[in-house]
Amino acid sequence: MATRSRYLLKIHPGVNAEDLPDLPPDLQSDFTEVFQPILKTDPYGCDGFDNHILKGRLRGYRVLDIEWESNPNAYKLVYRIYDKPSPKRVAILSFDEHDAAYEKAIIRAGRNR
Repeated sequence: MATRSRYLLKIHPGVNAEDLPDLPPDLQSDFTEVFQPILKTDPYGCDGFDNHILKGRLRGYRVLDIEWESNPNAYKLVYRIYDKPSPKRVAILSFDEHDAAYEKAIIRAGRNR
């Protein structure tokens, strides 16, 4: 049985301080119990969750699309994968509703120009 690569998680302080407290309680627990483990083991495929590479000011970042109350694009988790230099790591920039997640990620990535 092959083992999956493990990635270290680096979570922007704003995610814990600003994003998570405003999310529904179920999404707060999913962040810890579902999304963090997925990003540690499969940040490219996300175990089948919809995800894609971003363009524009967030070029090089990825987004995990999170369905909520039958809306397939209700929430976004914006992150970036760093395979080199070692150790492999994933940096989570934001987790919020659609537009707010992108706006926060742009500011936190320092790409708001």
